[in-house]
This record gives sequence, C-alpha cells and structure tokens, in this order.
Amino acid sequence: MSHFAEVKEGVVVNVIVADQAFVDDLEGTWIQTSYNTKGNVHYGQDGEPDGDVALRKNYAAIGSIYNSTEDAFHEPAFYESWNLNATTFLWEPPVEKPDNPIMEEGEDFSWYEWDEDETNWVLTTG
Repeated sequence: MSHFAEVKEGVVVNVIVADQAFVDDLEGTWIQTSYNTKGNVHYGQDGEPDGDVALRKNYAAIGSIYNSTEDAFHEPAFYESWNLNATTFLWEPPVEKPDNPIMEEGEDFSWYEWDEDETNWVLTTG
C-alpha cells in the first residue's frame, strides 16, 4: 500500500492509502507521495535519513501545492518574503533564525517569531 494525492489545478485536495490498481480505477489526477519524505530526503522508521529515494521532495498534505514541472510537492507560501528552496522545496526565510534564548530559572519563556512587516525575527516572551 502507498499514499496517493489527488491533485486539482495544482492543489492537493485529498490523500489516501491504497494500492496502485485501486488508484488506476479512480477518476481525477492521483500522484504517489511518500509519508517518509521531507525536504528531498527519505527517512526510515527510526526517523533518520536512510538513503532511499525521496519521492517528490515532500509528503503531500491537503492544501499543499504540486509543481508538475519539478514533480514536487510543497506547502503554500507562509510569507511573501520567504523563498522556496529549489532542492528541498521547503520555504526559507530571507534572514536566518537566531537560536532561542536560554532560559534561567524563574524567567518567562522566550522564542523568536517571524515578523513579515519587518522581514525579520522578533523575540517574543510569554
């Protein structure tokens, strides 16, 4: 059994687990995807890269985009300023994310969030 994504006008609208013969009898456009593929790397059961073929760059999720020219699945853009990596088909910010601060006992938790208006990471405390 494999995962297959139904694609309409370049957008994934459904994902099923089935065998190829079943999918061959379905209407529409169905494209095989791999649950174990992310960022153009195939991962084994242990969550580590295993060297197997990375199928279509990323696992197809409902709402993701299928680029037929590159035969790749990727998420829709989160932010206008981010760039789609041509190898991994993952979105990358134009500015590298800083490491989250190390918390001292009693301090509020802090992390960095993307601010599209500033096109930069901002420290948030909660």
